[in-house]
Amino acid sequence: MSLQGGLTIERMCMLAQVSRAGFYRWLTAVAPVEEEMDVRAAIHHVALEHRGRYGYRRVSRELRRRGLVVNHKRVARLMREDNLLAVQPQAWVQTTDSNHELKVYLNLAVRMQLSGINQLWVADITYIRLQTEFVYLAVVLDAFSRKVVGWALGRSLAAQLPMSALEQAIAQRQPLPGLVHHSDRGSQYACREYVNLLQSHGILPSMSRPANPYDNASCESFMRTLKREEIYANTYRDLEDLRARIEEFIERYYNRIRLHSALGYLPPEEFEQAASGQANGCGAASMSFFRHGEIYRWNQKPRQERGEPNRSNSPAHPIDESPTGYSLAGCSPAEPDSASPAIEYPQGEATP
Repeated sequence: MSLQGGLTIERMCMLAQVSRAGFYRWLTAVAPVEEEMDVRAAIHHVALEHRGRYGYRRVSRELRRRGLVVNHKRVARLMREDNLLAVQPQAWVQTTDSNHELKVYLNLAVRMQLSGINQLWVADITYIRLQTEFVYLAVVLDAFSRKVVGWALGRSLAAQLPMSALEQAIAQRQPLPGLVHHSDRGSQYACREYVNLLQSHGILPSMSRPANPYDNASCESFMRTLKREEIYANTYRDLEDLRARIEEFIERYYNRIRLHSALGYLPPEEFEQAASGQANGCGAASMSFFRHGEIYRWNQKPRQERGEPNRSNSPAHPIDESPTGYSLAGCSPAEPDSASPAIEYPQGEATP
């Protein structure tokens, strides 16, 4: 099948004044074997180029980017027949230790609406099993573009590991004060050394609540992608071999080449470049707090299930995350419903 550029089959058939059904009948009758082999060759090229990391959806998108339009169902069938389906994930193991007496910070990520880079960073730690030992990887992602801006690999789960990843991210991005750093409630992120590093650069700490990992989902998704497409698909001699392979995966593949479904199937760096070209104004993130009447306990059922009318369409908001006593520049809680403007009456007229 030849490349068709930016024109769709429908558009080309309209310009040529032929029907799409007639075009497909002609294509199947004239060169069925050659067309099938062209499609298979293109799929093999994409699959080998990405080392078996792409599933049929991303292969279909990559073929579209290269001007070859093929139905995704057909791509899935051909990949299944040629044994090119992506590596399947393994079981996930929880490693976060949040059973500590350290200070837990307000969840700011759930209130943010991002409009550019360096507004919200998300961080997480995972383990990697080698032949003779366990090692740990700490990463920092920009939540707007899903780009990995900092990472560190080591044998210890001490706070120095995520601090090294954070220092790399700060050196690379040079964020302005007001950036929000979101993580789980692990002791590595809640310890004094890590919080002091954040505050020294004007970064605001933010933490998830128990059993609520959704605000950190982009970082969890990257960890799954890393293990699924790199770690489980290869074997490593030692820690240094693993470090080199992870650096290649993150810096030269994930950030620059790999298509990301949450970014409209663009690589993170390409998405950032496109977003910077369309940015208007200062590009500051917006943040909203909920009114007291809209806050409800996390362990209660929604109003609809309890037979009560829904008074607000705001998202779930745990009662322990009230903004009372929390100060943030440019952000303030909404006024209560009972607030009303002052009314001035003319002199001599009685007030009701």
